[in-house]
Order: sequence, then C-alpha cells, then structure tokens
Amino acid sequence: MNGSMINATASMNSMQKRIDTIADNVANMNTVGYKRKQTSFDDLLQQQKQQLDQFEQPGRRSPLGYSEGWGTVMSSLQINMEQGAITQTGLSTDIAIQGNALFEVQIDEAGTRGYTRSGAFQLTHRENGDTILATAEGYPVISRVQDAAGNWNDGPLVLPRDATLRIDPNGAASAVYNDGRVVELGMLKVQRVLRADALEPVAENLFAISGNANVADVLQIIVPDPYNRVQLLQGNLETSNVQLADELTELLSVQRAYQLVARALSSSDTMMGLANTMRA
Repeated sequence: MNGSMINATASMNSMQKRIDTIADNVANMNTVGYKRKQTSFDDLLQQQKQQLDQFEQPGRRSPLGYSEGWGTVMSSLQINMEQGAITQTGLSTDIAIQGNALFEVQIDEAGTRGYTRSGAFQLTHRENGDTILATAEGYPVISRVQDAAGNWNDGPLVLPRDATLRIDPNGAASAVYNDGRVVELGMLKVQRVLRADALEPVAENLFAISGNANVADVLQIIVPDPYNRVQLLQGNLETSNVQLADELTELLSVQRAYQLVARALSSSDTMMGLANTMRA
C-alpha cells in the first residue's frame, strides 16, 4: 500500500507540472513571438519482485515475478520553435523573424544577453540622448557594426535624429532622412538556434542559455538569406505558435489521468485505514 501511495503521489506531481505548462501556453497564446513549451516524462525507479514458489501452479504461463513502478517524473522542459503566423502592423519598429533564428538583447548593465523571437520593438531615449531600438521592457536590441579593420563590434542600434528606421530582409539597418539620404547603421544581430533543448525560457518572453552550455554550441550568428531560409520582415510581427485546440485536448487527457491516479491514491488511503483498524 505504501508503494501504491508513493506511485500515485509522484505521478500526480508530474501531471500537475504538465497542467501548469499547458496553462502557461494558453495564457500566452496572444503573446508576440511566444514559443510553446513541451514537457517530457520518464519512469522512476522500477523494482522486480519475485513471487514465492507456491505461486507456480499447473497451467500458469507467466513467469514468477512482477515489475513494480514508482510513478513518473518530468525529465525536461523543451521549447517548440515552430514558426508562428506573421501579421502585418505597418510599424517600422515591428520586426518579425521568418525562419529559425532569435534576436539578441542586452538585459543588464553588466552586458548579460538574452534572446527573443518577439520583434515588438520601440524607440527609447537613453540618458546620454541617444535614441536606440529596444524591447518593450527597455532592453537594447543588439546590432553589429564592422570597423575599418573588418572586425565586428556589438552594441545597441542607435538611430540618428530626424531619421526613420529601415530594416532590410538580411538584417541591415539604415537611417533614412526626409531628403533621401540613407546612412547605414549596421546589422541586427541574428542568431540561428542549433540546440533548442539548451534554451531556457525566462521572464519577459526571453530565452537564456541553460546550465553550463557553451553559447557557440547553442546559437550561431548568421546573416539572413535564402540559403539559411531566414529573413526579417519589417512592419510585421510573429504571433504565438500555440494552438488552443491542441492545448485543450491535451489538458482533458491529462486531467482524466490525474483523476484516475487520484482515485488510486484514495483507494490506498482507504485500505491503509482499514488495516490500521483491524484487530487480532
């Protein structure tokens, strides 16, 4: 009875985590650039029990013994990087990624980097007077500028005054003035995802590199082009890739399994109560 109670408790905890993940997906189905979360489960330790010899009866075909499991546990939380639908907004600061890639942003003064699919950017004024491209939370969007020696330097994308922003499909950023002048500002830093399993979702619709994984093994700097099937679409946004019908269908399945395990736990508790009240 103790084994059945442990089995049921462990399984209910795992199912509750799956329900929480589904709830998170549904809550963010209208979040720009949100990527659906998926969970994987593994069996806990199993034991092989050996039955007594008297269980061997004429006509029995199954071997003596049985396997006793101890429930399931959530082994990993994965990100589904499938493309979401593209919607047109007409805003110059809205940029959608079509293909397998992420934007890079700076999330603190120490230079810590985060990554996002959400291209709902805005122009923000810094204390030094510069106008930069940033997320809704104020995190600067990272761009790359090539110096005279051919080296690429990272930094915020600074837009000059009295100019409008233009982003080409390959990520090239330019300032366009009313008189027709065009000034190149650099290239938006776009990273292709090599290992989605090493991305960890954090707050504010951002991803971070999980554990001690090497950034170069998880992400690769690219220039969007037809060969890598990545391009940037200015004036557009990518919607969430969450499908409500799929999430609700899975929620019903998990809830039914949860109810079944809860009944098993209740039955074990009842049997335990009966055993405790028995007298010799």
